[in-house]
This record gives sequence, C-alpha cells and structure tokens, in this order.
Amino acid sequence: MARQRSLRLSTRVTLFFGAMALIGGMALAVATFLFARNSLLEQRIADARNDAIFHAQDIRGAYDADADIGEFVIDLDYEPDAFGVLLPDLETEPLRQISSRSGWSIEDLPSELVEAVASRQYGQQLYEYEGDTWLAVGVNIRAYDVGYIEAFPLDSTENALRVLATALIIGTALAAIVATFFGWSTSRRLLRPVSRVADAAGDIASGSLEVRMDEESDPDLNRLAGSFNEMADAVQERIEREQRFASDVSHELRSPITALTAAVEVLDARRDDLPERTQQALDVVVSQVRRFDDMVIDLLELSRLEAGAQDLHREPIDIVELCDRVSQRYGYGELPIEVHAKAPRKALIDRIRFERVLGNLLDNAENHGGGPTRIAIEPADIKHAVLIAVEDAGPGVAASEKTRIFERFARGSAARNRIGTGLGLALVAEHAAALGGEAWVEDRRGGGARFVVRIPTEDAG
Repeated sequence: MARQRSLRLSTRVTLFFGAMALIGGMALAVATFLFARNSLLEQRIADARNDAIFHAQDIRGAYDADADIGEFVIDLDYEPDAFGVLLPDLETEPLRQISSRSGWSIEDLPSELVEAVASRQYGQQLYEYEGDTWLAVGVNIRAYDVGYIEAFPLDSTENALRVLATALIIGTALAAIVATFFGWSTSRRLLRPVSRVADAAGDIASGSLEVRMDEESDPDLNRLAGSFNEMADAVQERIEREQRFASDVSHELRSPITALTAAVEVLDARRDDLPERTQQALDVVVSQVRRFDDMVIDLLELSRLEAGAQDLHREPIDIVELCDRVSQRYGYGELPIEVHAKAPRKALIDRIRFERVLGNLLDNAENHGGGPTRIAIEPADIKHAVLIAVEDAGPGVAASEKTRIFERFARGSAARNRIGTGLGLALVAEHAAALGGEAWVEDRRGGGARFVVRIPTEDAG
C-alpha cells in the first residue's frame, strides 16, 4: 500500500496556528455573545418590569382619582412601539380589556401570561409575534382587582446583538487570518536554518564538498550548524582520502601494467612459435591485460575529474558536425543522426569532453545494447541547452538500475558479458557534470535504451 504524502511541516505549523486561533476565537466569540445576550436581556427585562410596575401604580392612582381609566391607559407614556392592556374586571369578566393601541388586543399576548394575570398572579414572558420577539410583563393591581399587561418590542436588543455577532465574526476571522500569517512567518523563520542545512547538504551531494554553514545567533541552532559542519568535514576527508587512494593505486599500477603490456605484446608478436593451447591462453592474457590497462587509465581520468584537475576549454563548435565526426571515428559512419528542427546546432563547450561523452555512449551501446541505432539531437526543456541521445536496440535498463548504472563498475542485470571496464558511464556522468549538464537513461520507444546527456550551449559565466 502506497504511503500517503503528509503535509509539509511549515504548512502544518501554519494550519495549526490558524486552526487554534479560529477555534479559540470562536469559543471566545460564543462566550462573549452569550454573556452579552444574557446581560442585555436581563437589563431589558429589568427596565420593562420597572416600567410595567410604574404604569400599574399610575393606573391605581387613576382609580383612586376616579379618572377615565380607558383614556388614562391610552395616554400613558409608553416606550416606542410598546403597548398596554388593562383587564378591568377580574372578578366577573376576566377577559374584558382596555388596549392602549388600536389594532392590538389580548389575542396578541401570550395566553399563558394572560391566564396568570387573570388568576391574580405576576408574570413575565418572552414570545414571538409576526416574526419579532416581544417581552410581556403582567401585574396584578390588588386594591381594585384588575390586571395590567404591558408588551415591549425587543428589536433594539436584537439589533444590538446582531451588530455584536457580526463584529465578533469579523474579529474572529481577522484573528484567524493574523494568526495564520503569524504561523506562516514563524514557521519560515524557524525552518530557515533547516532549509539552509538542506541547501548545504544538496550542494555537498552535488560535489561541492567545501560548502559549510555559517554560525547561527541562536545557541540551539548554532549547535545544529556546528554538528553539520563537523559531519561535512568528516565526509570531505573520507571522500578525499578515497580519491587519493584510488589515484595513488592507479598511478602505482601504471608502471607495472605498462611493463606487463610490453611483455605480453612481445609474446603476442611470437605467437606463431607457440603451441595452440599456449596461444589460447595468451589471447586471454592479452585481452585481460589490455582491459586492465584501460581500467587504470579510466580510473586516473576519474580521479582527475573528481579532483578538478582538468580545466574546461570551451570553444564554439557545430554539434551535428562533431557528432558525425565522433561516430565515424568509432566506426559508426552509417549511424543516422537525427536533428530536431528546434534543436540548437551551435554550442560553446569543451570539445574533448564532449567527444569522450559521445564515444563512451557509443561504446556502451555496442557492448551492452546490441549496437547503437541512432543519435538524436533535440531541444532541452530549459533554455540554452541541448539534448544528445544515443539509442540502442538492446534489452533496455531496469527501472531500479537507471540511477545506479552511472556509478563506478556498475553493470545492468541484462549485461551478461564483461566487456569494457565498467567505468564508461561513470565517466559520462562526470564529464557531463563538468560541462554543467547531466546524464540519464530512459526507455526507448519500441524497446531498448536511450542514454541522454543534457549540455548547456553557452558559457553561463
């Protein structure tokens, strides 16, 4: 089962800050809204109760003065849109009413509260009327056995709560945005040293062994930089020691191999004087000595490449003409060279290195791929670069070996013979890198392998 790719650490930190701010902001907003709602409602209910009781006392005074109760109820100083209903005879006609506003009656009030007041009880109740919320307060005027109910609209309170809710939502959203930006900024700041470590490690992996990290102002991060530099020093020392060893061994082997080659050539020149079985043994010795000699030469060349001892000598060349010349030199004069219409023909590169790259690819195709089938010159996927591809008709390269095949002494599983030194493709990769390019292998359409080298066509410096 394929492992699912997780989010980047910086993304997770950013999302964490944003989510925490959003959750915390929502919780605070809900708590603030509920507290404000309860406070506003409690204050509104208290004010309404005081007004209703005050008006009930005024109505009692009107009864004491034997005033016209109907006119008095209508003329009371009500809040805007509020109204009162008087139940003047709870004893004989509890549902007879006097309303302060025409069009409003006892049917517009909550029945539970009306029944409570008719039963000579005090009460208050929130209720919905035509989509709006109202507060009704019922008072019993015991001295005259009458009931009074006053209804108050709560639209102003609800408007205030809506404004508060909108402000809280906007504030929560802004807080989440600010926290997300803060998380993004913090993650970038915290992960910047890690990015520098990754960049330095990438430079070292690409061959720049001298790259080191600068000291950090933070003690913890400075420890990371110091540990990385110590590791880089150890890696550089080990690689340089291995390179010196390979170079020293190659140099030390050069003289005895030269002497051995000369001795074998003397024997080979007198092979007709030797018995047949001795001639067969001599053929094996000659081929292996020559292969060993080629291997030492290739190792010396690799050592010089890795040590940076070979300079680049760039010169303007015609890529197509040079490819044709190299293919003829290696015995492939009839090999087709196909040039894409958009491929650059001119380049400013090192001629000797280019010839070495193309020659090794042709030899590899001949030794392990059934022979080259064509050379393709194509435009690269980046500006100022060209692709040189050598295709063969062999069994191809397994996907698991497409990277390893450019290592020293690496051979594909399909390569059953031991022709060559096992260093040809390693030299291709090193020369391509020295030219500022890279080499890789891919499947050829119709079967076989396609070895590709991408090379810049102009001096980047």
